[in-house]
Amino acid sequence: MPLRNRSLGRDVHIYDADDRTIVVGGLILTNGVTNANFYSMVEMLVVFTTAFELQNEEGIKVQKTDDPLRPGNYYIHASGSFSVNKESWLVRTKSISTGTGTQCFLAAQFDRWDGFEAAHIFPVAYEDHWKDHGYEHWITIQPDNGGAINSVQNGLLLDSAVHQLFDNYILSINPDKRSCRRAGKHLDRQLLDDPQRPIDQLLRWHFRQAVLANMRGAGEPYFEHDFPPGSDIVGDILSGSKPAERMGFELFNRLAAQVAVHGLSQSRQKAGRNSR
Repeated sequence: MPLRNRSLGRDVHIYDADDRTIVVGGLILTNGVTNANFYSMVEMLVVFTTAFELQNEEGIKVQKTDDPLRPGNYYIHASGSFSVNKESWLVRTKSISTGTGTQCFLAAQFDRWDGFEAAHIFPVAYEDHWKDHGYEHWITIQPDNGGAINSVQNGLLLDSAVHQLFDNYILSINPDKRSCRRAGKHLDRQLLDDPQRPIDQLLRWHFRQAVLANMRGAGEPYFEHDFPPGSDIVGDILSGSKPAERMGFELFNRLAAQVAVHGLSQSRQKAGRNSR
């Protein structure tokens, strides 16, 4: 099964100034990215032992300002050693299969929000990772059912197409740059003032994952979100990149979806019996 290349279309490239044949990474520039944002992303991408600076192709230092980042090649200058961050990213993809898609917000049906879906910022499939790193301590609003990972503070209501982009780390939100408009868009003030809104720590986690997945080297594999009828799903996964991680994620998502549908069906049957 072919994998899309995240590096295609990059117009910003990052190199080691001491060896300009080494490509550290890059990105596809979007509206609203500033020089200061670029520095913060490079600090996620690279592990430094000393201070560093970025220079453009003319050898001019890039200042940490709110000036818009320009397309081109940029070079890392540091007095000490540095290396590309090897921190793992959590393999994630949205798979669609008949009858087992992500459940829509149930209350939304009364207002006809058919095209919107509930998206977890931190995926439920990695709840052990969530617990091991103490992320549940960020949650202040506990859910009625399930662990803290199911809190409303770890969720977003997204258009179904945007949901797929979000799950694949193609789209992310930098909570530390709320005043920025990305391609003319920005977060609504009503959302920012809502005490139940997603918490900044989880949005920062997702943004960091997006940087590592999209900017590091040639970028991590971008998995197809669905399998055509009759395809060898297991074979395609096992012959592809990161087979163990993806197999675990796919199995969890599909089994969890089946459980959710079964639970919803049982709830409706019980409600029907009680109404008789």
